[in-house]
Amino acid sequence: MSEIKGVNLGEWLVLERWMDTSVFAGTDARDEDTLCRRLQGEEKLERYQHHRDTFITESDIAFIAKCGLNAVRLPVPHFLFGDDPRYCDPYVPCVSYVDQCFTWCQRYGLGIILDIHTAPDCQNGFDNGGICGVSKWHQKPENINRMLDVLEMLADRYGKKENLLGIELLNEPASEAVWERNKRFYEAHDKERAKGSSAVPLPVIFDFYTRGYERLRSHMGKEKFVVFHDAFRFPLMKYFFKESHLENVLLDTHLYLEMEGVSDVTSTTNHLHRILVDWNQEIYEMQKIVPVMVGEWSLPHNILPSFTPEQKYYSYRLMADAFLLTWEQAFAQFFWSYKVKCYDKLGWDFRDGVARGWLPARFDGKASM
Repeated sequence: MSEIKGVNLGEWLVLERWMDTSVFAGTDARDEDTLCRRLQGEEKLERYQHHRDTFITESDIAFIAKCGLNAVRLPVPHFLFGDDPRYCDPYVPCVSYVDQCFTWCQRYGLGIILDIHTAPDCQNGFDNGGICGVSKWHQKPENINRMLDVLEMLADRYGKKENLLGIELLNEPASEAVWERNKRFYEAHDKERAKGSSAVPLPVIFDFYTRGYERLRSHMGKEKFVVFHDAFRFPLMKYFFKESHLENVLLDTHLYLEMEGVSDVTSTTNHLHRILVDWNQEIYEMQKIVPVMVGEWSLPHNILPSFTPEQKYYSYRLMADAFLLTWEQAFAQFFWSYKVKCYDKLGWDFRDGVARGWLPARFDGKASM
């Protein structure tokens, strides 16, 4: 049974336009980097403050605890400290909100996984990496060193916090397959800036992970986890962990049906079953080497419009039960995401899933909104 069950606080401190278009209103920006370049002065600061003050509040943390979860995964940007203009301009720092999150979570008994979700010059070309269509973080040694510095600052500030569970070194560095996909789906605003973008080679990832682990451990107790994303190469990560002597680590993998070509909960039931069986087996085999964290998962996002409300309820509830059963053997799992303001697709929003009865609120009971 999973020891850590939680939810992501996506879109709060790292923006993704699809999750809340209101923050991007009046601009053509498709990512946070462009938004910060389009907005100026007080308008930018006021818009960011309003979003951060209202998107997640103490009542949300209280509700998460009431639902029987014991942790949150908090995505943070590389510029959260606002300490170095070379890397932090034109962005808006947010470290005070991270501080606030620790206070709230301590109050309600929740642990926190801090997840560095973005990197200078972007690590994947996703909007969640901060710059659509750009993936150049790994091409400059100074960018890699900057990320190591940010990790060390995080560990220095939060490493002794009682409710810090661990720190994730970097979210979703792109593989070749992911980068080729992203080039088609995430158009760059600045074509010149995007030129030369590429996947992050595995040797670069392994070197960064090794150095990042050492930096974190120098400021963070051994009881805290160091979390490594699988860089979309889950099977290959066994070689990294087999050859290392790392203590108290987790391997993070993100499992979405859409990445397997399935976007409809009603389509090809046998195919869905096969995917879940395969995921279950992969987690089982990897956990012989390193504990696995399913750091992001969600419910399918589309369903046949002809379905009755009763059919929709049972379809999503059965799928939620199937997912939760699949993740049970993983050490940790986090739903993506707690709050999403786009409702053209179902399945993303934890609150909505609880309210509709798809997600068992305590994973063994119920809580009212």
